[in-house]
Amino acid sequence: MSQPVVRLADGSILSVSDLPPSADVRWVASRKLTVVRAVVYGLISLETALSRYNLCEDEFFGWVNFATTHGENSLKTTYLKKYRQS
Repeated sequence: MSQPVVRLADGSILSVSDLPPSADVRWVASRKLTVVRAVVYGLISLETALSRYNLCEDEFFGWVNFATTHGENSLKTTYLKKYRQS
C-alpha cells in the first residue's frame, strides 16, 4: 500500500515519510515548514499535527503566520525572537 502524498504549489511532492518522526525532534525552520505544509495541503489533519508534535494551536498558527508573512527564514528561532519583539 502506498503512502499518501500531496503536490505542493511549486510542483514538489510531500509524503508522510517526509514528516518529522515525533515531538522529540529538534525544531528547525525546515521541519516547521514541512509540518505547516502537510496540514495546509491536507496530508495530515490539524488535530493529528497538534497531537503528534505536542503543539498548541497558537504555536502552530504562529508558524503559519510567520511563514506566510515573512517566509521560511522567519521560522528560525533567532527570527522568531526578532518578530515577537516588533
